[in-house]
Formats: sequence, C-alpha cells, structure tokens
Amino acid sequence: MEYRKMGRTGLQLSVLSFGSWVTFHKQINDGIADELMGIAYDNGINFFDNAEVYALGESEKMMGRVLKKKGWDRTSYTISSKAFFGWRGKENKPNQTGLSRKHLTEACHEALQRLQTDYLDIFFCHRPDKNVPIEEVVLTMNTLINQGKILYWGTSEWSGVELMEAHRVAKDYRLIGPQVEQPQYNLFERNKMEGEYLEVFKNAGLGTTIWSPLAAGLLSGKYNDGIPEGSRLGMEGFEWLRDRWVMNEKIDKVKQLAVLAKALNISLASLSIAWAIKNPNVTTAILGATRKEQLADNLKAIDVLPLLSEEVMKSIDDIMDNKPRLPEF
Repeated sequence: MEYRKMGRTGLQLSVLSFGSWVTFHKQINDGIADELMGIAYDNGINFFDNAEVYALGESEKMMGRVLKKKGWDRTSYTISSKAFFGWRGKENKPNQTGLSRKHLTEACHEALQRLQTDYLDIFFCHRPDKNVPIEEVVLTMNTLINQGKILYWGTSEWSGVELMEAHRVAKDYRLIGPQVEQPQYNLFERNKMEGEYLEVFKNAGLGTTIWSPLAAGLLSGKYNDGIPEGSRLGMEGFEWLRDRWVMNEKIDKVKQLAVLAKALNISLASLSIAWAIKNPNVTTAILGATRKEQLADNLKAIDVLPLLSEEVMKSIDDIMDNKPRLPEF
C-alpha cells in the first residue's frame, strides 16, 4: 500500500480507502462488512469513511459494531464522519440539518456514539450551507478540534471560492481551516480536481478523499449490457444515479476503455481507479465494494499505477475527450 500526506498536514492516508455509502446496511450486512473491512485493513487501508446520512445513521452503527469486534489498535486507522443532511430523513426538523454550531456539535456527538469511538480523525461539512455564516462554521470546527472530539476538519463538494473564503476566515481569526475536501472524481467528473481546485491546492495545500472513482460502478463495465439486478444503479431510491450515469455515449466510452484495459491485461475497474490516484492531488480514493472478489480487484489499482505511461494516459484522454481546458495566461 502507498500512503500519502493529506495536503500539508502530517496525517498519512492509504491511497486506497474504504467507504460505506450505499453499501452498508442497504446492500451488505454485519458479516460481509466485517469481512470486507478486514480485507481492506489487512491490505494496508487505514482510512474508513462514513457520514450521518448514510442509511440514516445505520451505516455508522454497523461500522461501529465491526470496529468494536475487530479490536484493532485505534492509532492504526483513521475514521471520518460528515454532517449536513441529518439522519432523520423526512422527519428532520429545524437545526437537525445544515452547518449551524448546534447541528455540527450535536452531529459530532451522535457520530461518536454510533461509531463507538472517542474521537473522529476527520469531520467533514458534507455540503456548503449558504444560510450559515462561514465564520460560525470555521469557529465551530476549530472548537471541536480544541475539545479533542475531531483531529482534522474538511469539506465535501464545496466550490473553490467557498474553500478559499473558509481559509481567509481561518487566517483572519487565527483558527484552523479545512484541510481536506471530498469531491467526486473519476473519468467522467474531472472539472473540480483538474481545474477549479488547482489554485486551492497551490495556496491552501488541500488534501482530497475522492468518492465514486468508478462513477457508481459505471467504470467497472458491469452496466455495459444493462443494469444487473441488485446493483447500485438498480436500487430503489437511487434512480438519480441511473439517470445521471447510464447514457449511451458514456457506455460507448466505457466499452472503449475496456478494450484498452484488456490490451494491458488488467481489469477496467483497476485501470479506472489507478487513473484517479495517479493524480498527485488525490490523497486517497474511497472504494465501496460489496463482495470480496470486487474489493480484491479494486486493490490491484496499486499494481496498475506503473503501467499508466504517458502513452496510456493519452489513449485514455483520447477516448474520454473531456480533459478540462485550462485558461491560457
């Protein structure tokens, strides 16, 4: 396993990590979660990602039960949660969502209880909240750090402007700003990581824990001939993923990538993940497997990295035809 420092912090994360979005509680039970997290940990993964909204809190409870059963040295792994959407679904009331000091503080306490841990290594603001002053958000996260409840704080799907504003406020008030962002990044979603965030990486030294490196499974090739029963895109409540990803044009590109992967004698999934972590601004790519065979194949992305020569990368760009064009100065 390769380990990378999270931006300019001293925290080292495995370049591949394990997340629970969609899969925990919805697609897998405690036994499978225990097996997959064990495989991940044994292969050097030291970052496990979660959020209050995943399965409305049940995902964190499941991960907490597994971690308690495993009994791993707490200093040997990192664990995260995220707050914004709340966990009560349609029953959410005012102050049970968003980034107010009240919700962030209470969401942190609830995450600690569900995950059965004394502190979170990383606590993310799951989305920006235009109804809360950025000063309140930064001060609240700084307070949670001072209380020892979280060690680092970050953001997810914030704009470059919002990130720099948070850092400006932190600097003005001599507080700790966000040190990691969790954006979507894959062969179909490139603009933030390869364009919008470049100045943020340069000026703020931001780390990234990217999600959906396989574009909800599309880049694994399993949807090339339709939507398999029981797959993520076939689940009730996730129609938005299907509507967004399963398009003929994208499937055609995936099929072309599959030909390239076959020529390299590797799987399409490992090629797609390796492509993502080749970006030096990626600290870690979050994997979301439901089967041990799937996870084992995803982990091979580490071995695929050396195969991604300039020629192979150009072939990928030629197939995708979506590389962000940066402004010329």
